Amino acid sequence: MQKLIIYGGTPLTGEVQISGAKNAALPILCASLLTGETLKIENVPHLKDITTMIKLLRQMGINVSIDKEFEVSLTAAQLSSLVAPYEMVKTMRAAILVLGPMLARAGEAKVSLPGGCAIGLRPVDQHIKGLRAMGAEIEIEHGYIHAKANRLIGTHIVMDIVTVTGTENLMMAATLADGVTVLENAAHEPEVIDLANCLISMGAKIYGAGSDVITIEGVKSLHSTTYQVMADRIETGTFLVAAAASGGEIHLKKTRADLLDSVLDKLIESGATIQSGEDWINLRMNNKLKSVNLRTSPYPAFPTDMQAQFMVLNSIAEGTAIITETIFENRFMHAQELKRMGACIEVEGNTAVVHGVKNLDGANVMATDLRASASLVLAGLIAQGETIIDRVYHLDRGYEQIETKLSWLGAKIKRIN
Repeated sequence: MQKLIIYGGTPLTGEVQISGAKNAALPILCASLLTGETLKIENVPHLKDITTMIKLLRQMGINVSIDKEFEVSLTAAQLSSLVAPYEMVKTMRAAILVLGPMLARAGEAKVSLPGGCAIGLRPVDQHIKGLRAMGAEIEIEHGYIHAKANRLIGTHIVMDIVTVTGTENLMMAATLADGVTVLENAAHEPEVIDLANCLISMGAKIYGAGSDVITIEGVKSLHSTTYQVMADRIETGTFLVAAAASGGEIHLKKTRADLLDSVLDKLIESGATIQSGEDWINLRMNNKLKSVNLRTSPYPAFPTDMQAQFMVLNSIAEGTAIITETIFENRFMHAQELKRMGACIEVEGNTAVVHGVKNLDGANVMATDLRASASLVLAGLIAQGETIIDRVYHLDRGYEQIETKLSWLGAKIKRIN
């Protein structure tokens, strides 16, 4: 099993190019199921979750080719299998995103239920409710969702909760439905907009993506296109927090400040100076680090995927911060590992109180999920001495070449077996 060794205490300085967004690329890959023509996707990040999704799509009969720039071309002329097996879905919950497009295109889909998740419940009942409203017959048997429909029918769907993958699944399914589908209480996330823009480029008729109400006029078929995946806003935020917490200066290329308003506001509140342009962000930390209160909520509010990184920043900031997690009920597992490094954190239910200390100490720690692993890397970068992080396979699911990029910024970090 691989581990990361970090020797902390070096301010991060320099320039880094941000990768494509994993959470946009995954549903866009699934959109290839909606057409028999070729979908070419640019700016795809080279990550474990991406390669798992490509393996699943290949298993279904999609012809996939990848060039040296990791641009992916997918042609689903014929689907040889309409099953997403448990072996695939258990390692990557996003595999549920094949359900809607496969059902809409092929009239049938059999997808394993995702099962448990370390950070909390992620039910798929809204996906099932929406597809049933569109006329699908769905049975849940032996741990699989088995859906059938000759052709989905456009309808009005009000989702009980805001769900990103639920919105994406139903939006893809509705592109080939007969009539108009209206999704109410839809997710606002930029990744939903990115998927909608890709589908529109393929010939879909979608209006209102990024708002509460998305309207989709079904079409008979979609066609080929070339589409570039948006920048990863969470990778962007992670590097910005790393620079701020380490007292450095960083210039990020191929990213967008407008995707991160709530995060940038909190970084400015913590003492950072930020400048940005159309496709770049610069952060400089000349001031004393101040603690910042935050509360996670669906976009455009503060993202749950940045909560762990800000807990690290607050752990060495001046003052006391209150962090409230409203999205996932078990997303403070990194707090215990940070306490092993000397952080002063009290957790009560969905609230963490973080009292800033002078410095963290390097220690042996263990990653429990993707964003928790990122927070431990950040903690290692600012801690005194050596930090060894176990279970870094979580990190490889969402961050492309993170130790290489951090090394470019002056970090002393290496991977060992």
